[in-house]
Amino acid sequence: MSELNELQLQRRHKLEQIKALGIDPYPAELFEINTNTETILKTFDADANNLQSVSIAGRIMSLQPKGKVCFMKIQDHVGRIQLYVGRDNICQADDTTLFDELVLHLLDIGDIVGVKGEVFVTKTGETSIRVKSLTLLSKSLNPLPIVKEKDGVLFDAFSDPELRYRMRYVDLIVNTHVKETFIKRTKVVQSLRNTFNASGYLEVETPILQAIHGGAAARPFMTHHNALDMPLFLRIANELYLKRLIVGGFDGVYEFAKNFRNEGIDRTHNPEFTGLEIYVAYKDYHWMMDYTELMIENVANDVNGSTMVQVGENTINFARPYKRISMFDAIKEYTGIDVSAMDEDQLRATCKQLNIPTDASMGKGKLIDEIFGAKCEKHCIQPTFITDYPIEMSPLTKKHRSKPGLVERFELFVNGKEIANAYTELNDPIDQRERFEEQLKLAGRGDDEAMPLDEDFLRALEYGMPPTAGLGVGIDRLTMMMTNQVSIQEVLFFPQMRPEKQD
Repeated sequence: MSELNELQLQRRHKLEQIKALGIDPYPAELFEINTNTETILKTFDADANNLQSVSIAGRIMSLQPKGKVCFMKIQDHVGRIQLYVGRDNICQADDTTLFDELVLHLLDIGDIVGVKGEVFVTKTGETSIRVKSLTLLSKSLNPLPIVKEKDGVLFDAFSDPELRYRMRYVDLIVNTHVKETFIKRTKVVQSLRNTFNASGYLEVETPILQAIHGGAAARPFMTHHNALDMPLFLRIANELYLKRLIVGGFDGVYEFAKNFRNEGIDRTHNPEFTGLEIYVAYKDYHWMMDYTELMIENVANDVNGSTMVQVGENTINFARPYKRISMFDAIKEYTGIDVSAMDEDQLRATCKQLNIPTDASMGKGKLIDEIFGAKCEKHCIQPTFITDYPIEMSPLTKKHRSKPGLVERFELFVNGKEIANAYTELNDPIDQRERFEEQLKLAGRGDDEAMPLDEDFLRALEYGMPPTAGLGVGIDRLTMMMTNQVSIQEVLFFPQMRPEKQD
């Protein structure tokens, strides 16, 4: 523990004084609450003289002692309200200790109190609570960074990103708008869940610890199981387990999954993230495009009350339908180059021509993906389905029914970022084994994101998986879109960070 500063020492001294008064600074008794700040401010009617027996709790955000009266503002989970604490209202005539000692000298901004009293309007017109009893519920030992405003300028704002992410609990207390982002995140998930449940699909759970890290192209985190004496991986995706459930006879399954990828951290990537995946039997990627439009439109309406959502400098229209264009056509549109018939050497030369870095581990799929990422993604501002990917990029996807060399896959891009990925799922076990073997060759060339071969998944496919459509959505990125945030750290309560430096 680092050395305490003067303010922290003062608060600890006050803590001992409070105990000396016989007051428990962290009482265990239940404090009954019958309302909240928002309800009071919305429903109080001075003429009707209602709300004459309220019980509320919250954190002290300001203190203004004035003789025999102290004005406070407390903040609960939905807002702030003023308290009028008078000595004569909370103390017996022969014992004014509670007010004279606790209220005037020992309470601090940040302390949590419970109060009971009656609602009224002050002479200045502010709805307030006239406190009849006050209970200290938790003494704060660290001072809050209190934001002050003067002439439109903020002082002492808690705005440093590293401090905000590292101490999210303080961020949520003093930057009240931050809570709205996370409330909207919950609404994003609830909206998706409502769409799926209305369709009759089942929410399930699949393993986080996996013997084989399959279902995506990514580097895994590795651990060891002591009792079984075997290596295990934190899942990078839940796709292969959900498909096993489709083999087992479920018509549609979905999961909101915590996934882990041992990769870099930037504004759109965090090593731990939330992915939604849904699989529906007897459907294809055309059906899934229509269904994706429905669910994303629902999310926009449920979260923001409109399909028109501001994302950075752009107003995004999430109303159906969305633009659809193949990957090769998009590359040709934005580079003027037709790469559809190119071999690996020609693609590498094209990357060089376009000043796109490559390395020896990249096969055809990776090279095409690099070209698309560098030259096309930034143009996909309004919701755009990029369809029909090269087979080398999609080892779990069914071959295109009419276009040799391609697969039935789409990705949804919004504001230049990919937020969803979907396939007509590959259910041919012979073809799937060959695709896995191609991935092993790429791994042999140094591609550390290539997929391993999963024998149990192949065995499941050999029992027969019906034609299936699958979709994956990045919940963090979708939330970024719906809350107009440019950094993934803004939509994660506790983003991954380097260890805190100790003094």
